[in-house]
Amino acid sequence: MNWIDLTASTQLGEIKARSFQQPQVIFKHSTRCSISSMAKSRLERSTPPEGADFYYLDLIRYREVSNETAETFRVWHESPQVIVLRNGEVLYDESHSGINMDEIAETIGRTAV
Repeated sequence: MNWIDLTASTQLGEIKARSFQQPQVIFKHSTRCSISSMAKSRLERSTPPEGADFYYLDLIRYREVSNETAETFRVWHESPQVIVLRNGEVLYDESHSGINMDEIAETIGRTAV
């Protein structure tokens, strides 16, 4: 898994803009939560679909960015959480044990241009 670190609020506008070119995936991870660690491990053991960027947000270290992510994309803050964006819109928002690379890939496959 080639994560792109999400560490600044300014990246959120860039992610939204890039979502018009290809799907963007944000994984919000709590380094203090065993469920979050399990979800991250499952994602990293899976093969990510091609044609999408995958962002990693350490929400303990970057709490403000995490809060702004929820606000910007109008999703309820959860941890762990995966958000898939395409054309500026949230297509997939899942948390905890519901995070599944197959569902992420299926969502991205449905959005192929």
